[in-house]
Amino acid sequence: MYHPAHVLPLPGLIERPLDAMAKSLLQPAAGFQVDFSQPKGEAALVPADSVSWRVFKNPVTLFIGGVTAVVLELAEPRVRDGVWQHSSFRQDAVKRLQRTGLAAMVTVYGPRSTAEAMIEGVVRRHGRVTGHTTEGEAYQANDVELLDWVQATAGFGFMEAYAAFARTLSGPERDALYAEAAPTARLYGAVGAPASEAELNALFDSMKARLVASPIVFEFLDIMQTVPALPGPSRAPQRLLVRAAIDILPGWVRERVGLGAEWNLSTLDRLAVKAMAKASDRLLLPSSPAVQSCRRLGLPDDYLYRRLPQ
Repeated sequence: MYHPAHVLPLPGLIERPLDAMAKSLLQPAAGFQVDFSQPKGEAALVPADSVSWRVFKNPVTLFIGGVTAVVLELAEPRVRDGVWQHSSFRQDAVKRLQRTGLAAMVTVYGPRSTAEAMIEGVVRRHGRVTGHTTEGEAYQANDVELLDWVQATAGFGFMEAYAAFARTLSGPERDALYAEAAPTARLYGAVGAPASEAELNALFDSMKARLVASPIVFEFLDIMQTVPALPGPSRAPQRLLVRAAIDILPGWVRERVGLGAEWNLSTLDRLAVKAMAKASDRLLLPSSPAVQSCRRLGLPDDYLYRRLPQ
C-alpha cells in the first residue's frame, strides 16, 4: 500500500512563479508544444505505476543525469561527432536543451499517440545524419549499436543521479527502470538496449575500448556550467550540479575521458546536492508533465509523491 507523501509546502507567491518558470523551461513559446493533460484517459508508453514515472518527476536529478548521459555519449567517437557535427548545441544550447528535455518527458509521460509520432519524427531525422568522425570512421545515427549506447547512457544517467542524490533504489527497482524503457527504445530502433542492470554492465564492458577523451567533452561541460539552462533561482548551483554529474560516472569512464579529481564533490557539496534533490522530489508543481499526466489519467496530483513504506 502507498501512503501519502509529505509534499514540500510552498507559499503561493513562490509556487506560482516557480511553476511558470519550470513550464517555460520545457515548453518554449515557439516550437513543439505538448499538452500532457490531454486526451483524457490516454495511456503513456510507460505505465503510471512505474519506477520511471517517479524518477522522472525530479528536475534536479534529471539535470544531473542528463549531463552524465551526454558525457558518456560524447566519449564514443561516432556518437560524439554525429551529435556535434549535426547539432545546434554550440549556437543555441538552451533551445537544444529544451527540446531534449521535452522529448524525455513525452517519452515517459506523454500520451502514447503523441510519443509515437514524436519518435517517428526523430527516427526520420536521424536517417539523414551520416558522416565521418575526426578519426575517419564512418557513422550513421540510426546504427543500432549507437542507438543502443545512447539509450543505455540515458537510463544509466537518470537512474544513478536519482539513486545517488534523491532516494536509494533497490535492485528490482533499478532493473525495472531499464525494463520499462525497453519498448520505447525499440521504437527508436535500439533493439539491443539493456533491459536490466546486468545487461547494462555487459554493454559497458563491451564498450570500454571504444571510449576516448576529446576536447568536445570539455566544451560541452563548459557550456553546461555557464548557459542559462535552469530557471533564475536554480542557476546559482548549476556548476555544482554539473560536477555532481561527473562524480557519479564510473571511475574507469572518468579515467578514459580525462575527468580527474578536480570534478569530485566534497562532503559539503554532496550534502548540498542531496538537499536539493530530496527537496525537488517533494516539489509538486501543477504545470509539470508528471502532474498534468496524472490528471490526464484521472489520478490525484500527489499520486507520484506518495511513498512506499520504508
